[in-house]
Amino acid sequence: MASAFSAFRVSMSRISPFRHTRFSYPAKFALAHTKRIMCSSSHSVSSSPSPSDISSSSSSSPSTFSLMETSENARWRPMCLYYTHGKCTKMDDPAHLEIFNHDCSKELPVAAADLERKKSQEFNFFLVIDLEGKVEILEFPVLIVDAKTMEVVDLFHRFVRPTKMSEQAINKYIEGKYGEVGVDRVWHDTAIPFKQVVEEFETWLAEHDLWTKDTDGALNDAAFITCGNWDIKTKIPEQCIVSNINLPPYFMEWINLKDIYLNFYGREARGMVSMMRQCGIKLMGSHHLGIDDTKNITRVVQRMLSEGAVLKITARRSKSNMRNVEFLFKNRIK
Repeated sequence: MASAFSAFRVSMSRISPFRHTRFSYPAKFALAHTKRIMCSSSHSVSSSPSPSDISSSSSSSPSTFSLMETSENARWRPMCLYYTHGKCTKMDDPAHLEIFNHDCSKELPVAAADLERKKSQEFNFFLVIDLEGKVEILEFPVLIVDAKTMEVVDLFHRFVRPTKMSEQAINKYIEGKYGEVGVDRVWHDTAIPFKQVVEEFETWLAEHDLWTKDTDGALNDAAFITCGNWDIKTKIPEQCIVSNINLPPYFMEWINLKDIYLNFYGREARGMVSMMRQCGIKLMGSHHLGIDDTKNITRVVQRMLSEGAVLKITARRSKSNMRNVEFLFKNRIK
């Protein structure tokens, strides 16, 4: 049984442990998908290998780094995705807590040594975001990182129900996207329309004093970090049109980590996995499960901050024409 649990790589999430909850991710369902994942372990994307399964080597010898090198991470556990949506009722169940993690800050620890070379930043907080869904947005995860301490502050995560797709198309879409990593059921149980996601996201931002409706709509002393321009430049505006809502004004500028990485290290990385490989950071969770990708991108952010990188805005949308985007770095990934 223990080996089955250790092989189970479905990721679930929500940091804030103080929220009241209603549902739980069934252990029986988890075990069923454990067998499924174990059977398909030869497929790296769907089998979601553990940290020990992937030993990424850097093309340039990576420096010694203490982030993530803890005994807690040695026994990686998937996070409860019902907890992500405030719907887990098993917080007092020892068996559930043994299987699932409910605090992803434990996966992203920071040691005192990591702060020695860190430089002052323009913003006090970074919002790491990595969307999933090509036709419509299916997953909306955002993780707050304190720019001074590099620690995780909180996590917002919602599955998103498409607006214009038929139920049959949605079922096929979700089975193909999330079925192999075993989170299709939790997606169906928790997904809400994008308009509602935005409303809940704004409430969450306001709770952290990162945004208020009374201002011009910009973030308060915070900036989004993306791995590429697609998430905020392209997909969110497209989804706003489909969902018949205005583009929120806090999506006017962002930090493309690829451009920061290129200019800081002097080497190109086309995506999250290549960044992690070059830096010698272990991939954790399921690639292309948005919440896990967001946490892995955060690991790269923590590494770069610890080595002295300054994260600046790399792209800004024109206020007069939302479709026009100015890229602020001459040397950038195109």
